[in-house]
Amino acid sequence: MSSGLKKLLSFLFIALTIAAVFFIAFSNQDLSNAWDAIQKMNLKWLGCILLCWLIYTIADGMNYWFYLRGQGFKISIGRAVNVALIGFYYCNITPGSAGGQPMQVNSFRKAGVPVGYGTMAVTIRFIANQLMTSVIALVLYILNKEFVDKQLEGAVWLVRIGWLINFAAVPLVILAAFKRNWIQKLSELLLSGLHKLHLIRNKEAAVSKVTEVLDTYHTAFLDLMHSPIQILLQLACSTIGMLALFSTTIFVYYAFGQSGTPWYQILTLSCLLFISASYTPLPGASGAQEGGFLLFFRNIFKDGTIGLALLIWRFFTYYLYLIIGVFTILLEKLIIRREAGRRKKQPS
Repeated sequence: MSSGLKKLLSFLFIALTIAAVFFIAFSNQDLSNAWDAIQKMNLKWLGCILLCWLIYTIADGMNYWFYLRGQGFKISIGRAVNVALIGFYYCNITPGSAGGQPMQVNSFRKAGVPVGYGTMAVTIRFIANQLMTSVIALVLYILNKEFVDKQLEGAVWLVRIGWLINFAAVPLVILAAFKRNWIQKLSELLLSGLHKLHLIRNKEAAVSKVTEVLDTYHTAFLDLMHSPIQILLQLACSTIGMLALFSTTIFVYYAFGQSGTPWYQILTLSCLLFISASYTPLPGASGAQEGGFLLFFRNIFKDGTIGLALLIWRFFTYYLYLIIGVFTILLEKLIIRREAGRRKKQPS
């Protein structure tokens, strides 16, 4: 299947899920006037939702900024956040979020960061997010086990499977860093197969490039292990960012004037929903996120507001990244042109 066809199918699937969300939001018989309910939403809580979005986005960029500045690369916070937004955009339009990290590494390369260090920056952020999400989910589940078991009834197995998948990524990535020779041999085998299929022309050049990236990645990872402050900064940014993301649902709940469920229980369900649906191999985990929201928050959002709550929640946690992502990509192109122009003007 060509990349163009894959992109087309992804966008068609996203459009389908958007249509489904709007249908769910406005077809609830328990809600007399959906538009009226939206207009009456409390603007103060909507502002809090937007603030959560900003904190999550900036915290993600700060992960990259702290690491790369620590390695001596002069990259601005704005450029780091820009790369974070590019990652969100491509993660949300590609199956399994597969396109986000390669595009971020490419963006860092354009900013003067070698591929190995760009890969390391993205990997560290991934490990920190996965680790802290797993820890937060486990703690919240233990503290609210009785509530979660009652709310989800027979669907708790989704949470357990999701937690195992999210946590398993952490030791696997670390193993890849310490067992560099294993990855080298596996890469050479894959490149040999691609060469035999005539998908790559110069196998030796490809192996040399992979070796260079692995050497940089391996060295950078070992250096990180000797920098406890850097590790703490990464974990702190990830914790702040993920808590902001999970808190979005709390403010959606308050924005519709709902009451009766404590904020920490809503936070728990939001976190468990994330780990239960995030591994779904669909663009932005579409379908799983929407269905999960309706399942996890049934009887939480009352008076027929759950469909509208899904629409607002999904807008700030997904659709907004698609909208902003388009402008971010255009902004990156403008930045690159300006930087190229400045280099031309500098005397040789």
